Amino acid sequence: MPKITNKPLRYRQIHLDFHTSEHIPGIGADFDPDAFVSTLKAAHVDSITIFAKCHHGWSYYPTKVGKPHPQLARPDLLGDMVKALAAADIDSPIYISVQWDELTAREHPEWRAMSASNRYHHDRPADPSAGKQLSPAWHTLCLNHAGLRHYILDQAREVAESYPTQGLFFDIILTPDCVCPACIERMQCNGLDPENPADRLKNDEAVNEQFRRETSEALFEEFPNLRVFYNCGHIHKHGPERFATYSHLELESLPTGGWGYDHFPSSARYAATLGMDFLAHTGKFHTSWGEFGGFKHPDALEYECAQMIALGSKCLVGDQLHPNGAINPDTYASIAPAYHRVEKLEPFLEGAKQVSEIAILSAEHMNPTGARNHPSDDGAAQVLQELKRPFDVLDLSGRFEQYRLLILPDEIPVDAALAARLKSYLAGGGRIIASWHSGLDEDGRFAIDFGIERGPGPVAFRPSYVKAGKDLDPSMPQTAFVFYEQAETVRSVGATVLAGIFPSYFNRSYKHFCSHQHAPDDPDADMLGAAVTVNKGAAYIAYPIFRLYRAMGQPLYKYVVRGLLDRLVPNPAMVTDLPSSGRATLTRQIEHDRHILHLLYGPPQIRGKDVRGDDGSTRIMEMIEDIPAIGPVKATVRLPAKPKRVFDAMTGEDVAWNAGDDGAISITLPRLRIHSAVVFEGA
Repeated sequence: MPKITNKPLRYRQIHLDFHTSEHIPGIGADFDPDAFVSTLKAAHVDSITIFAKCHHGWSYYPTKVGKPHPQLARPDLLGDMVKALAAADIDSPIYISVQWDELTAREHPEWRAMSASNRYHHDRPADPSAGKQLSPAWHTLCLNHAGLRHYILDQAREVAESYPTQGLFFDIILTPDCVCPACIERMQCNGLDPENPADRLKNDEAVNEQFRRETSEALFEEFPNLRVFYNCGHIHKHGPERFATYSHLELESLPTGGWGYDHFPSSARYAATLGMDFLAHTGKFHTSWGEFGGFKHPDALEYECAQMIALGSKCLVGDQLHPNGAINPDTYASIAPAYHRVEKLEPFLEGAKQVSEIAILSAEHMNPTGARNHPSDDGAAQVLQELKRPFDVLDLSGRFEQYRLLILPDEIPVDAALAARLKSYLAGGGRIIASWHSGLDEDGRFAIDFGIERGPGPVAFRPSYVKAGKDLDPSMPQTAFVFYEQAETVRSVGATVLAGIFPSYFNRSYKHFCSHQHAPDDPDADMLGAAVTVNKGAAYIAYPIFRLYRAMGQPLYKYVVRGLLDRLVPNPAMVTDLPSSGRATLTRQIEHDRHILHLLYGPPQIRGKDVRGDDGSTRIMEMIEDIPAIGPVKATVRLPAKPKRVFDAMTGEDVAWNAGDDGAISITLPRLRIHSAVVFEGA
């Protein structure tokens, strides 16, 4: 499939939702091209994704393929936007909804997906006070119908032919667990079992890939410079071949919309390894998409965009236009500070690559289920972020040799081919940290030499206790501390044991229990097995420590990993005394012979404790508001050479620096608020 060679993505983008009911009059009546463009310009916006067809199925231009919105006050609202944006040098990619299209679902009920769980997307629980109600839910369409695929492609062609757009954004490419007659027949023809959830997922993925391939092949052939992206709410870590039909990547990750603040970093550091231009989605909303009248604090947007550029991403903020078409000035006043910062920093972002000494081999890639990041990937990324150890996330196509250390988080099975790669990596001086079931071959034995062997089964106590010495990490307590998950039983056959596993008096049951939670450790008991070991550069942790840290947040678990990192990869490229909630990355612009140190501080707090989802579930809300300034902040970097100059990227002011006897360059920032980018010129 031909790859397009157009200009790089712009840095300061908006995604403008416009899902408007046919029961609302005067659609677009108050759209003012001059106010629209001037508001965007004042907010430093240089690209905005606008809409051809929405979830309701209506089009916003004089289409011959679909149907114009029946209440559309401007016959070509889309065209009016494109014209105004082009005159202002603002890019205008165009949005087309795919599997959520209420009009098409009504007109072609035979194209509707039939979920095996018999539920709608965005289904809402009945209100007991109102009696039984029909659900106001999107009816998902199934892409296993050629008529639907042709309809979407025909509309995409129509849009690309009619408007000078940079690209098309196809939204809602889902895996709906479909068991419609067409999907049942397809599964049976391909040897898949419709009663097996894993086989249904395989079928959904294959159907979606057929749609993406047919669409991209046609569009790239007819419009060689067109950008094309297919959105499913997450960039799955399925390998680079998964994105062969894409021109670029867009990482949907609204922190307050259910993704949380720890989702984006793991996704970004995976996208960065694929060699594709990419941007990140956050939102201006207090919660998520579809919210009218909700505003995010400007500090939150400034922090989120600063984190995007620090992790190698372009920026996008989601907005939703009022049905009357009037752009909201308050929204863009809140976006302006963030995009002003990004605009000033762009010379130090173009072509910059993060200096990553550590890689996480993705548990999501090795266990491809679920709609979001694997919890073990997120836990490993969270640990490394809090420890200020820049990292990448790899699939099996990644080159291990580029990194000083490789983390195998919790659930990384090892076949013969991977075992050979890992052995070669260790022999070449690489280092490995594996945990729980990682590193095991299909027979349940360790595939590489950790200097340990497995016992007959897992540790019989849950929870169990760990005793570790200060030689593992200075923060280890003298007494036993609890691990809430069940460990693997391993014993050393040559490895150095840095921590051991010890039992409680008994597991809690109706027969015997102690206190409110679990029984204490038995100080007279023998060690059950090794908790942490190291052998010839390969370390092992017997617990699913990364998944567990994500779930529980116990700092001692992080310190276990820190102790191994300090032992296996000393003298890191970057060190800072930022608090654990701070973030830091070091990037390099090879063409400009400079490094840029990004320091961020904007810790989210839990403010909403009962945010209701569309399915009736509740979740917490992480929020950022009124970020305080902190300082002084110290940082040390190790560079290929001494810099000729060190300065603040925003102000251009020089920053004092010192070179240590070991060549490390040290700086001190007297004050840090949200984000600082320090440039090391000539290094």
